[in-house]
Amino acid sequence: MTSRDVLVLGSANADLVVEVGHRPAGGETVLGGDIVVMPGGKGANTAVAAARLGASVALLGATGSDQYGELLRASLRDSGVDTDLVRTSERPTGIAHITVTPDGENSIVVSPGANGDVTTDDVDAVPLHGVTVLVANLEVPVPVVEHCIAAAAAAGVRPVLNLSPVAPVSAGTLALLDPLVVNEHEARALAGESFAALLDLGPRSAVVTLGARGAAVVTSDGVTEVAAPSVDAVDTTGAGDAFAGALAARLAAGDDLVAAAGFAARVAATSVTRAGAQPSYPAAEEVLP
Repeated sequence: MTSRDVLVLGSANADLVVEVGHRPAGGETVLGGDIVVMPGGKGANTAVAAARLGASVALLGATGSDQYGELLRASLRDSGVDTDLVRTSERPTGIAHITVTPDGENSIVVSPGANGDVTTDDVDAVPLHGVTVLVANLEVPVPVVEHCIAAAAAAGVRPVLNLSPVAPVSAGTLALLDPLVVNEHEARALAGESFAALLDLGPRSAVVTLGARGAAVVTSDGVTEVAAPSVDAVDTTGAGDAFAGALAARLAAGDDLVAAAGFAARVAATSVTRAGAQPSYPAAEEVLP
């Protein structure tokens, strides 16, 4: 791999999206709109978000050899993401089943498929000397993520972990993170009501995404909140991934953590004004002020 600003380790999924009037309760059938198939997955989303903002990005992951895998690879390439590290698995491409309600909120069920085939051998085959920031998520096996974070830190790469979906990670892994990225609900589950207590878990810094309110940056100097522009949300799918990609892109460009998080909050707010995950991600000149 040539020199890259950002290496993303994570999932690539096809998003099967259906609009519903309300989410079904147990045993209930709800009629929805037509299924729309869009490229998604936390890893692919993060990579696309960073690349559209001008970062040089590669994705480390896996897809199947099916039509969904072809869709994802095409979307990544069209967005400027290097797909040389996306392996073709014998398992089917990961699928996310997404329902979206009229207020723009979503519920998601993910079938990992090929994402579960990413291995530590895949990580060891990647030269890390040209990478500035690693950003990972937990839609690929946790041991692989931990291995990659350790390898990145040893190579002088700044490790960022979006702890989503929430899963236990080792104290040794947490101690390498700069930052740990979680949403507000995840932060409270991990550390109670005090965001500052996240640092007690071991990371060097943390960023808590606050939805429409922006984000909170947690460092040894304290907690700094950054605001997001006020928008009318159309679809919140992938907003957290847009934030993670933008954060990594700006950290790789040399921004401090507060400035990077402020920009990322604006990118995420821009993304929710459009439908879908990857299709909603803005270029740098489209980001709301």
